[in-house]
Amino acid sequence: MVRTLQQMWPETKLTWIIGKLESTLVGDIPGIEFIIFDKAKGFHAYRELRQQMKSRHFDVLLHMQMSLRASLASLLIPAKIRLGFDKQRANDMQWLFTNARIAYQPKQHVMDSLFGFLEALGIQQRVLEWNIPIPAAAHNEIKGLLPQQPFMVISPCSSMAYRNWTVEGYAEVIDYTEEKYHLPTVLTGSPSTIELEYGEKISRLCKHKPINLVGKTNLKQLLVILQQAELLIAPDSGPAHMATAVGTPVIGLYAATNPDRARPYLCPNLVVNRYPDAVYKKYEKSVDEVPWGSRIREPGTMERISIEDVKAMLDQHLNANST
Repeated sequence: MVRTLQQMWPETKLTWIIGKLESTLVGDIPGIEFIIFDKAKGFHAYRELRQQMKSRHFDVLLHMQMSLRASLASLLIPAKIRLGFDKQRANDMQWLFTNARIAYQPKQHVMDSLFGFLEALGIQQRVLEWNIPIPAAAHNEIKGLLPQQPFMVISPCSSMAYRNWTVEGYAEVIDYTEEKYHLPTVLTGSPSTIELEYGEKISRLCKHKPINLVGKTNLKQLLVILQQAELLIAPDSGPAHMATAVGTPVIGLYAATNPDRARPYLCPNLVVNRYPDAVYKKYEKSVDEVPWGSRIREPGTMERISIEDVKAMLDQHLNANST
């Protein structure tokens, strides 16, 4: 979206209110004023934003995040047009905080719904380029940590545990890929307790030990790793979309969430999709019969994805790219 705005409206001044962590990934994109909203500060974050917005005025506010926190922050931003989601999709009563709304479109991918904001401004074109800056320091910092041959990355965890596949499954896929394709694996993830434990458990179960970098990289370093990888295997998570941004194929593992809404945008044919099975198990209905974006949080949902499912998708992708 940002790249589309920059190309279609090059004279437009852009200001991005962004989270502290997210700013470490994209906060150095040229041509944008970044204002950090650190949610960890609680009330003080709002006070800081209010101070920064004094004597400011914007023609348009694109209110693209549906959360009460974001809506409260939006009240501190002086703008003539406050564009948000249509009432049907505006979760957390976002529609109360806007005075203009994008057109309703049913059953959209998240990316397509965000482009709806540009369409509301009269921009029909889409620039599907991310071009996130990667400093030389990030390359230098991971030099020597990665295999000296093509490798696969597995980012095993999502921020929500109910989206995580099994450690046993990941371990078997790592050994399978090494033995059949001579492709070693790098594990990545955040320094959270659950992700560190996941990385350790997976490593212990593997005959062919992966390079375990879980908790050892920042977002720029992770972007370098994903850029250099042959492919990524991941559940519904941020790294899946980061890999898309640098052009790396992603095998997405989906059972708890709908891949038609949230899959890696450029890899529709690499999704392992057991979401329909999970929906039917819980509701005895088809995906079309439940609300768009329904999540299946029941324990064991991701276990509907079999090891053979993932091996088959690996074979499909790696064999297709070896010819």
